[in-house]
Amino acid sequence: MRARSATEPHRTATPLELFFDLCFVVAVAQAALPLHHAIAEDHVAHGVGTYLIVFFAIWWAWMNFTWFASAYDTDDDVYRITTLVQIAGVLVLAAGVEAAFEDGNFTAAVIGFVIMRLALVAQWVRAARSDPDHRSVAVRYAFGVVVVQVLWLGWLTVPGSWSVPLFVVLALAELLVPALAEYAPGGPTTYHPHHVAERYGLFTIIMLGEAVAATTIAVKTGLAEGEHLVELAAVAASGLVLVFALWWLYFDRPARRLTSTPRVTLVWGYGHYLIFAAAAAVGAGLGVVVDYETHHAEVSGVVAGYAIAVPVVVFLLAVWLLHVRPAQTGAWLSTYPITAALVLLAPLGPAPVTVIALLLVALVVLTVSGSRRGVVTAGIG
Repeated sequence: MRARSATEPHRTATPLELFFDLCFVVAVAQAALPLHHAIAEDHVAHGVGTYLIVFFAIWWAWMNFTWFASAYDTDDDVYRITTLVQIAGVLVLAAGVEAAFEDGNFTAAVIGFVIMRLALVAQWVRAARSDPDHRSVAVRYAFGVVVVQVLWLGWLTVPGSWSVPLFVVLALAELLVPALAEYAPGGPTTYHPHHVAERYGLFTIIMLGEAVAATTIAVKTGLAEGEHLVELAAVAASGLVLVFALWWLYFDRPARRLTSTPRVTLVWGYGHYLIFAAAAAVGAGLGVVVDYETHHAEVSGVVAGYAIAVPVVVFLLAVWLLHVRPAQTGAWLSTYPITAALVLLAPLGPAPVTVIALLLVALVVLTVSGSRRGVVTAGIG
């Protein structure tokens, strides 16, 4: 298992990586559905908090595999089997999501997460044995991941009042492992910028696809009653336009140049937690709006509107910070924050989903116009 070249030509996602992503969609769907129900039943704080915890586990395991694969994907039998073990781990995690939302029981979810992370430790140990030039960074990764996994198992035994503060501490410990490993002597690993950007783009598409699927299921359930046809048609059409616009905004400019240095790459990679979580939550928010329109929600129209407005705003601001600010200059740079502010006001008026969709379409038009006017700096955009 020798490191692959960071400048390898024609590097693209492999069938195993695509299969890996597809299996992770199961866990994402299991997290988004109870978020939808929790908000519709007016358990907003509990639903959002649990969703953020569960999604962190999904995103972090996916991200660590993605970066490791970019540097060490040998695609031999041992590598494939170890990756399949990680897939089994995410399915265990997915099976434990319902208990996490309903009873606050994270046992199965944590066990699934630990399975994924320890399988990756085996990969790092193999890399340490086979790649002398990067042995120290591989050993640091393996040691750091093992230590934090032991702490996660201990987290299951703490009193409920301590669970959230300790989760934050352990999540920060997870985030520190790559930072400490990559910046110390022997690093960084030879990740491939174009490959990483493609992998993140593919996962963004999957998250947006999950939003479309969740909305379709919600609308189908509402239509089965044979009522509220006009309202549901408006939500479905507006939701589809909304997702199309989010896709356009994310892929408006290439991201591979934003992963050119370790520091920038770390910020870019970590910031995608917000993009991925928000994209998946858009589907949950649209489901809440459908429930409200069919009189199945226990929340007001304003709360239902914010169920879609908040994830859209998070998505916009994260894309602005990670993709737009490093590449764009001038007055056009303020279009994203201004649009985000207007989106936050949309739930206070009628038809919030339609208004949000129109605002995003306007932002797409401005973005395209700005690109054609040459406001994107050369060398990045």
